[in-house]
Amino acid sequence: MSDKPLEGMVVLDLCRLLPGDFCTWVLADLGADVIKVEDTRGGDYMRWTPPLVGHSSAMFWALNRGKRSIKLDLKHERGREIFTKLVDRADALIESFRPGVMDRLGLGYEELSRRNPRLVYTAITGYGQDGPYSQRAGHDLDYISLAGLQGVTGTAAGEPAIPGFQVADLGGGGMGGALATVSALLARERDPARKGTFCDVSMFDVVSAFIAPHVARHLADGAAAGPASMHLNGRFPCYHLYRSADGRWLALGALEPKFWQEFCEVVDRPDLADGAFDDSSRMAEEMRALFASRSRDDWMALVEGHDVCLEPVKTLAEAVQDPQHRARGLSWDVGGEIPQPGPVVRLASGSRADARVTDYGEDTQSVLSELGLGATEIEELRKSGVV
Repeated sequence: MSDKPLEGMVVLDLCRLLPGDFCTWVLADLGADVIKVEDTRGGDYMRWTPPLVGHSSAMFWALNRGKRSIKLDLKHERGREIFTKLVDRADALIESFRPGVMDRLGLGYEELSRRNPRLVYTAITGYGQDGPYSQRAGHDLDYISLAGLQGVTGTAAGEPAIPGFQVADLGGGGMGGALATVSALLARERDPARKGTFCDVSMFDVVSAFIAPHVARHLADGAAAGPASMHLNGRFPCYHLYRSADGRWLALGALEPKFWQEFCEVVDRPDLADGAFDDSSRMAEEMRALFASRSRDDWMALVEGHDVCLEPVKTLAEAVQDPQHRARGLSWDVGGEIPQPGPVVRLASGSRADARVTDYGEDTQSVLSELGLGATEIEELRKSGVV
């Protein structure tokens, strides 16, 4: 028996860009046979987003290991016929088109589930399958802005700042899509009828869920919510970013009284002991002056061995060289074009995922052969532009 929970399951991936690529990356790492069905007009946009490394972009290399790639024109009748043959043997399908696109191709959930009642169909969209915004175009920045996350992210001066990663794409569509798919597959396996289902994954919805605790606080007390005005976004001195004497930054996360008290003891400032949640300008100035008195390295040496929740704000270049990053194996040197990121889910066995990152359409011949198509027929499909 395989130690990979999705071993033997076939997942069809019709996605482009970050959300779907992240979702099926997680599924592939868990053992699924992910077949990336790419159009014949360039494939996944992630393949050619600079910088390029070998046959694809660095970003594509990071999120597409262990998948197979085929070219297939779903606008062509023969292409749709081949696709439905793939569906017949699939366990799950992940797509990220606007609502209605697959229906117009005759490949929506209702049609495909009639062919394969076991199919788990996951649709990742910006705003969901219904509602007044369902047909809007959008990207990560749009979803987090409408959901309210962007409005509370920024500086003490009230200026918004774009988060350093794509919260809606990766957390909402990527992890949300993977969680929905795995949950639906588990439910199907427990169902005596082994019936699949449709998963409506909205990036807007998931971001709204991410900030639910903060929305609840706002609704409870009616306090204004904006950048640096909330409990966990920079209002209070115990949970803040500070610039050191050498211009580098540190993150203080001493929320609990025990951590704040120890911090005050380590810096020999008993006068600050009652100020963890003092949001006055006087306290803010005291803390800025305190952190400006030492370099970042001196600060880290001072708090070594003390539970004060103080860490350096590292650049990406520093972060990938960090001892914890290395100890946890967060960058895999697999002998390929570039190192690959470690898995989201660590299997108890420690077994590694398939590290191969396939070229555009590289597996078309082998996948079509598995469907019973002969070499001559496949060559005719190539000449006609179907594959």
